[in-house]
Amino acid sequence: MAEPSAHDGSSLSALLPFRHRSAVLRHGFAVLAFAIAFLVRWQLDPVLPPGFPFLTFFPAIILTSFIAGVGPGILAAVLGTVASWYVFVPPAFSFALTPESALALAFFVISIAITMAIIQVMQGALSRLGDEQARSARLAEQRELLFTELQHRISNNLQVVSALMNLQRSGLSDAQARQALSEASQRLALIAKLNRKLHDPANAGLDLKAFLRELCQDVSEAAGITDPGCNVKGPDGVALPADKAVPLALIVTELLNNSIEHGFAGRETGDLRMALERAGDEAIVLTVQDNGHGLPAGFDPRLGKSLGLRIVQSLAQQIGARLEMFSDEGTTCRLTFVP
Repeated sequence: MAEPSAHDGSSLSALLPFRHRSAVLRHGFAVLAFAIAFLVRWQLDPVLPPGFPFLTFFPAIILTSFIAGVGPGILAAVLGTVASWYVFVPPAFSFALTPESALALAFFVISIAITMAIIQVMQGALSRLGDEQARSARLAEQRELLFTELQHRISNNLQVVSALMNLQRSGLSDAQARQALSEASQRLALIAKLNRKLHDPANAGLDLKAFLRELCQDVSEAAGITDPGCNVKGPDGVALPADKAVPLALIVTELLNNSIEHGFAGRETGDLRMALERAGDEAIVLTVQDNGHGLPAGFDPRLGKSLGLRIVQSLAQQIGARLEMFSDEGTTCRLTFVP
């Protein structure tokens, strides 16, 4: 990758297009500015009162210094000073000076020198700022590349661990142990897949609605459900920060798996539904619902002994969410959180 120059990365330098051109072009600009200033001053001479010999040269010198640099500005200053002295300072067409004219000429020269010194300092600051902007742009690009590579490596490592757990499961005879390894492997595979999505170092966030729809589809396919519905109702444009994506995905995965495993037990089909709604200015309510068998009488999610429910409770606390579960023509889980 070619390294950009400092000035290419600076929006401020782009405002001064002649500063980095050839010396001939920049000094030609100085001569042109002087010529225009002289012609304008010549045309105004009949209508101007005495005492304004440098009127048009001062802005031409300042403009040249700012756009083309101090060197061309000095050239414009020398040309303007000599021309105004010879043509417009009394006595005209002579280098003779009266005390008043000498004072005016000295004041003009000092003013030009001070102004050009200020411009030089300002241009130096602009140049350093441009260099810093270019450096920041390069660092930002490197950070994004490193972040993407890190996420890629983490995902690969998690997938390797998930595959190893599946291999280990095949050598077990205990059904409970095989089930535990299978569930752990699925969770790791999900985290690996999510890490590939979290490639935004600016943390702009994921679209929550699309995120949930895709997650429901993945979980259903893994469970062998070919047409789960997976419709997510609710407002569009809700952003989910990257730091909450993995915990929320694991929570929803456990809830969906719970519906598939227990709610649809003994049934060939089932309906999974999710909905988003706003609660106040910031909070979001996520509802995961099935039309399965419902919860046992007196069920309390806080007292649940299954590993899945303990994971859900722990992750809900981690993201500051409130979890509610109840039976309503099936099982309804309601998660209230702030994205």
